[in-house]
Amino acid sequence: MSLFKKIFSKEKKETLDKGLEKSKTSFFSKLGKAVAGKSKVDDDVLDNLEEVLVSSDVGVDTTLKIIERIEARVARDKYMGTEELNGILREEIAGLLAETHNGDDTAEVVLPEDKRPYVIMVVGVNGVGKTTTIGKLAQQFKSQGLKVVLGAADTFRAAAIDQLQVWADRVNVPIVKQKMGSDPASVAFDTLSSAVKQQADVVIIDTAGRLHNKVNLMNELTKIKRVMQKVVEGTPHEVLLVLDGSTGQNAFEQAKQFTKATEVTALAVTKLDGTAKGGVVIGISDQFQIPVKYIGVGEGINDLQVFNKMEFVDSFFKLGH
Repeated sequence: MSLFKKIFSKEKKETLDKGLEKSKTSFFSKLGKAVAGKSKVDDDVLDNLEEVLVSSDVGVDTTLKIIERIEARVARDKYMGTEELNGILREEIAGLLAETHNGDDTAEVVLPEDKRPYVIMVVGVNGVGKTTTIGKLAQQFKSQGLKVVLGAADTFRAAAIDQLQVWADRVNVPIVKQKMGSDPASVAFDTLSSAVKQQADVVIIDTAGRLHNKVNLMNELTKIKRVMQKVVEGTPHEVLLVLDGSTGQNAFEQAKQFTKATEVTALAVTKLDGTAKGGVVIGISDQFQIPVKYIGVGEGINDLQVFNKMEFVDSFFKLGH
């Protein structure tokens, strides 16, 4: 059963365009300065372009790949006008992302029929939009007619439990919680036990995001997984790492740290609508062999979109409004 209908309706596409507006405006303003007074793509333009990509948070490694590809084209075509650069950049970035073997480039996510309840463990540091992402996911699953249960296993902060309760009330889905300071693994155990009894389709477990002590975090997440497997074999089916896109390179660093602490299977990049650092999605999608599954492009409950690489590049490079 498909979780999401084909999402790139006109309305979704407009939300994506609008969500990337700040990133796009900033990028093209820098690109305009990089090629000012130049008619052809030469070493100077390529140096300037490298700076534009890095300062747009695409990341050094991904930037170098893009520059190498454009250099190869310049060498092959002998002459390349700067007015062609936008189209060429778009092609090369789309080509680069198409080669990353990290998930299908579709507009929908399919829930395996044989994994019920389908268990998603959500990880990420505090403040990245983790609880909001869980709430929006719960809403989207529920709107597909699926039965969702939330688990408040971030017992380190009372605020985290309260925030998740607010979302559970808003979306009208059950939540399993204990008092602050309880054993997170115990909450996860109770959540899965309750979900099995209720014959739920999807379980979303929130976890604490403390990176300053990676060993403790690693042990805690390992314990949560182990305890969940006593209730439902092979869980969690997905470990979703939520990253704040507006932090740019810091999001890269968090992705590195979390992938060392636990096995991450999917990424969600949030808060792209309020920042000019949207290029970070290109770098993260290229650098980590983990699919970027969702992107947050607005405040609305439906503004968490399934990440489609080609639609993203299309919106990022779309000129005009």
